[in-house]
Amino acid sequence: MKFPLLITSRDITLTKAIETTIREKAEKLATFSDRIINCRVVVCSPTRHHHKGNTFNININIKVPNTEIIVKREPREDLYISIRDAFDAAKRQLKNYTRKQRGEVKLHDFPTHAIIQDLKPNEGYGFIVTHEGREIYFHQNSVLNNRFDKLKVGTPVKYVEETGDEGPQASSITAI
Repeated sequence: MKFPLLITSRDITLTKAIETTIREKAEKLATFSDRIINCRVVVCSPTRHHHKGNTFNININIKVPNTEIIVKREPREDLYISIRDAFDAAKRQLKNYTRKQRGEVKLHDFPTHAIIQDLKPNEGYGFIVTHEGREIYFHQNSVLNNRFDKLKVGTPVKYVEETGDEGPQASSITAI
């Protein structure tokens, strides 16, 4: 392991098997980022209900440059499932951190504006025309909030362009 790992427990004695499981899962985190400075895992059993068995919380703090990844999971009755779920969440957050650091964050399409040019209400589709004069097909299912029947020729709309089977098509259409 390339980074220091601190495992602590509260209200529970950790067995060698539990510690080994935590160490193995922490080592796997290094495959998702080589920028981990340190990792702290806290295992606690906060409540002891007579009707239920013991519950276990796993908290993970991972220090990376410029931030800290913190995972706090809901209590579970099975310690190994708690460990698995907490490390799965840590893995997801670490992957997101790494993507952001590499500049690989997905850019979302922003709606653009157009005007309804043609409607075929009986067939459930229509066409919009963009400001550049391009004609783009849309299906009634692409109109948000089931408002296809409210559209009229000449209505300005916002949409997101996608590539369909037969060329460009509009989705997420909303009347302005």
